Amino acid sequence: MKQQEVRQRAFAMPLTSPAFPPGPYRFVNREYMIITYRTDPAAVEAVLPEPLQMAEPVVRYEFIRMPDSTGFGDYSESGQVIPVTFRGERGSYTLAMFLDDQPPLAGGRELWGFPKKAGKPRLEVHQDTLVGSLDFGPVRIATGTMGYKYEALDRSALLASLAEPNFLLKIIPHVDGSPRICELVRYHTTDVAIKGAWSAPGRWSCIRTRWRRLRPCRCWKCCRRGISSAI
Repeated sequence: MKQQEVRQRAFAMPLTSPAFPPGPYRFVNREYMIITYRTDPAAVEAVLPEPLQMAEPVVRYEFIRMPDSTGFGDYSESGQVIPVTFRGERGSYTLAMFLDDQPPLAGGRELWGFPKKAGKPRLEVHQDTLVGSLDFGPVRIATGTMGYKYEALDRSALLASLAEPNFLLKIIPHVDGSPRICELVRYHTTDVAIKGAWSAPGRWSCIRTRWRRLRPCRCWKCCRRGISSAI
């Protein structure tokens, strides 16, 4: 294969059978359960890369169903998101994510810098309760519960929050282990269609992992939402 052909075909690894296809990517009927809790401000500041600044000492823990994603298929995700500001503008910083599907794991890391690792997240309805869980091998890492569709949320406020920028720390190492790429990535969720959004009482618990550095002081609010969107 000639060098020019390699350059023309080079998109993702491996060259002859990329782990994921080129975009654009659309995610249809995404379902979220988001549990927001207050935590130690010093713990938040310790994990935020400059120039991002803490907006408030809270963490959003998310369980997500992704049943219809361009090129990525049907999978689930779970992770922590921190409200931040960047040069005075509010946004969100994704700290950690676990998911159960290789193409979006590879694509998320290589394209945008999502901090994705393999895990077993689930989001299901059990009678009148929405239940989210995250397992790593045989170990239950996190569990979240929320009442089913108690109170409808203001869609205009939700759309405004979804229009805020999102931030990632993209790290790709060189062959000697030093950072070849280490940059702050900013992206927006676009073409958003809200299918529904509700709040209800809920709880979140986590075993003693690195996530416990952002331990919950008080569960603040819980919401469930369904959207379709693109990146």
